[in-house]
Amino acid sequence: MSLSKSAMTTTILEAKENRGTTWAAIAEATGLHEVYVTSACYGMNHLEADQAEKLAGFLGLGPDIAQALQAFPHKHWDKTIPTDPVIYRFYEAINVYGDTMKALIHEKFGDGIMSAIDFTMDIDKVEDPKGDRVKITWNGKFLPYKSW
Repeated sequence: MSLSKSAMTTTILEAKENRGTTWAAIAEATGLHEVYVTSACYGMNHLEADQAEKLAGFLGLGPDIAQALQAFPHKHWDKTIPTDPVIYRFYEAINVYGDTMKALIHEKFGDGIMSAIDFTMDIDKVEDPKGDRVKITWNGKFLPYKSW
């Protein structure tokens, strides 16, 4: 029986902590972007065989982890309001600015959506004397709705 995505994530997080490494270092070992690799380790994306084997090898984990990383995910999440402060702030920002984002996307592009499939994300630290800033860049392909 294959290892579940949940068990895979637990094992990877323990190995990451025991090794004292970072997501950036793990990503570098695979040749992929740190956001994508982190997402795969949390079970929300998959890796190809060679990438999964490199990741498992880097963390000193077995073939069961490499196999679990290759399994296609079931992308679902709890529908309750998140209580973790970091995640809640994203939820709050989307609730406050979601309609604004939608209105501006429609005004600039027309009727459609931003893809979360043809998508990249970067998370950067911007040093500021008044307090460091978190800079998040979402870059998704615009997908217009079509008439038929």
